[in-house]
Amino acid sequence: MLANSPAMGFVGVSDFAKARAFYEGVLGLTVSWQDDFAIVATSGGVTIRITKPPVLNIAPYTVLGFSVSDIEEKVAALTARGVSFERFPFLGDTQNSAGVWTSPAGAKVAWFKDPDGNLLSLSQNPD
Repeated sequence: MLANSPAMGFVGVSDFAKARAFYEGVLGLTVSWQDDFAIVATSGGVTIRITKPPVLNIAPYTVLGFSVSDIEEKVAALTARGVSFERFPFLGDTQNSAGVWTSPAGAKVAWFKDPDGNLLSLSQNPD
């Protein structure tokens, strides 16, 4: 029924100015418009509504991810823009010094947070 309808992601934030500076200025998403209720951005043809809910509840898991073809290059570029990548002790040696984790199947993932603490990720599927 909805298989041909474009999906949309949502991210809750506390401050539109900080969020726009991060999502547009640091991550490079294209903002198509903003009003008092949302910043609407796109990434890879997917719409992301960045909203300011009455009560912001930060999820303890990844809320938004980006599929990339060269994760090491993207991590280096975002690190140069001031993004800090998360280190998880339970991943041990499977997460390199830049914060990229390699799964047993060969997928690579790196996690980082937006200004509100929302957990975001970069993922690269194995070849």
